[in-house]
Amino acid sequence: MGIRKDLWKIFLVKQPITEILQSSKIRGEILDITRDLNFYCFSADPFGFEKDNTLYVFSEYYDYRSRKGVIECQSFNKELQLLSQKTVLSEDWHLSYPYVFEADNQIYMLPEASRNHKLTLYHAISFPDHWERLCDIDLGGDIAIDATPVFHDGMWWLFYMSGYAKARKKQELHAAYARELTGKWTVYKNNPVIEGFAYSRPGGSAVINKEGKLVLPVQDCVTTYGRAVRSLLFDHLSPDLIQYSVGKAIDIPASLSPYTEGMHTLSAIGDMTLIDAKKTDLSLKGIGLQIIREFKK
Repeated sequence: MGIRKDLWKIFLVKQPITEILQSSKIRGEILDITRDLNFYCFSADPFGFEKDNTLYVFSEYYDYRSRKGVIECQSFNKELQLLSQKTVLSEDWHLSYPYVFEADNQIYMLPEASRNHKLTLYHAISFPDHWERLCDIDLGGDIAIDATPVFHDGMWWLFYMSGYAKARKKQELHAAYARELTGKWTVYKNNPVIEGFAYSRPGGSAVINKEGKLVLPVQDCVTTYGRAVRSLLFDHLSPDLIQYSVGKAIDIPASLSPYTEGMHTLSAIGDMTLIDAKKTDLSLKGIGLQIIREFKK
């Protein structure tokens, strides 16, 4: 008897994200940058930010005993030596997918917080470890999962998996747009943009390819949660019409073994890429974990 758990780690790939999305291949040198973990915890959903010759990696740190994630930040110098590691955002509810980005000379974070039934935008009061709630983004009452913002062709776009659809045991990618990040958001009139477990949940930072087209990493969850990442290339993106094409699932390098059972985040950090990868654990330790959970109830 045993209980299966997903255990995730974060890796840094010395290869631009645009190359990986275009080729669906990870060919660059891979470095394990995950903090020391025990059986009950994992790190996932990495997002990067460069500032003052320092690389910052924000990620979800999840503890199976509390069933709650917090946002951590690791900082590295240009030689990729670890400078610091700390929790930078914690709430009473689960947090993950800490999308960090800069706009209008401010640094923002839009973490996944669907258990709070809100999509809250934070801004840095003192980067990287002091964040303040700025506003809630209203998407017509829908609950946004893994919301991913991007500014493209003079307009803000937000891509997210619909919490309403998930409640119906479906996966749907929805879109919304706005002229101002903190302004009024309008949901795309023809939502869902796409539906199906192979490409409806955002999986990392959106980028612009060599042809000037927007590319969004999305999760392939057909056989299991976070099985793989593939690209969604937007051939046309406007409030009136969204057209796209779907890329192949990105191969997980065998060198990551035993963390080859899934990958669900792909994000840019300068000319390198952050990924996460998982292994699943099926052991007697899981029984002890379940006993701890029941005892805490």
